[in-house]
Amino acid sequence: MTLPGGRRHRLRGGTSFEVPPDPPRSRIAFAAAHVVADPAAENLPGAPAVLDWDATLAFRRHLWRLGLGVAEAMDTAQRGMGLDYPAVRELIRRSAEQARAVRGRIVAGVATDQLPPGPVTLAQVADAYREQLEDVQAAGATPVIMCSRQLAAAATGPDDYLAVYADLVERADGPVLLHWLGPQFDPALGGYWGSSDVDSQAHTVLTLIKEHADRIDGIKLSLLDAAFEIALRRRLPAGVRMYTGDDFHYPELIAGDEHGYSDALLGVFAVIAPAAAAALSALDSGDTDRYRSIMDGTVPLARRLFWPPTQYYKTGVVFLSWLAGHQDHFVMVGGLQSARSAAHCARLLELADAAGLLPDAELAAARARAYFTVAGVPQ
Repeated sequence: MTLPGGRRHRLRGGTSFEVPPDPPRSRIAFAAAHVVADPAAENLPGAPAVLDWDATLAFRRHLWRLGLGVAEAMDTAQRGMGLDYPAVRELIRRSAEQARAVRGRIVAGVATDQLPPGPVTLAQVADAYREQLEDVQAAGATPVIMCSRQLAAAATGPDDYLAVYADLVERADGPVLLHWLGPQFDPALGGYWGSSDVDSQAHTVLTLIKEHADRIDGIKLSLLDAAFEIALRRRLPAGVRMYTGDDFHYPELIAGDEHGYSDALLGVFAVIAPAAAAALSALDSGDTDRYRSIMDGTVPLARRLFWPPTQYYKTGVVFLSWLAGHQDHFVMVGGLQSARSAAHCARLLELADAAGLLPDAELAAARARAYFTVAGVPQ
């Protein structure tokens, strides 16, 4: 096929990744899953999201079949970027029901995105968090307390964050996960935890965790800073896990060092799931060389997928899901399929092919040719 710029690419396709016989034992691994839009619906910017439920849930069964857990209704599922809260609530309910049927592991995001646009009070933010916590627990999923744009706007300092989060942690029926999402993924989260200084932010986070260590399973960190993650990981209380959300440095962070390792809750795992499952199986068996060979082979794709502006990585996730045969179209809620260029998608195709993540070369080539033709690249 012809790619933007006139270069030619012949898809290799295929995969050498076998489905592991068991879920990972040495690490906990969640893939943050995307959603599949209904292509016949009016999934326009600002419109209510309409999903293709069959394809959306089939993708989650694909992840469970590989032994990975599902991180539901996280930022990969377009929270705050097209997926409205009624759709979020239904998504969590349906996914948790599927998880029970297949005995799959599931966690789900708790946020405040049901609040209306405009200024809100701290009390309104707290109430919105509580409502979503109740919805997630009623569905039977483990809550992940996500960062809140509304809290970032309403809080006046670290004490406001500590008060809101402490209330949620204490209200939860069991252990929760925290989620620290950096402004690379959402510019509205700048100054989260009451400061723009990352060391001051870490102090607030650690204060929260140490005061409630028995009720916090772990924290997902998405700052794309491996050295900072390692340093924070070493300061966590015993029994509190670090879940890496670093889509650039995950091979070494999951592998760990003499002081410990990170578990995983990653958006990139939705794209590299077969490779990630095979790599984690190798790690379980003590074959660290094979683990690193497989994982390192996916990093060039991950770095391009999360290319700035990083928050639009979801477009690449869906594009590659389409090419890999997990859905029948390249349409997204909120019209977000337009958020990446044809040149960017072309590079994703090349890197996914090199990593062995496009199993059916003929199918992927036909779909890619159709996409590039519409984008003005003659085939």
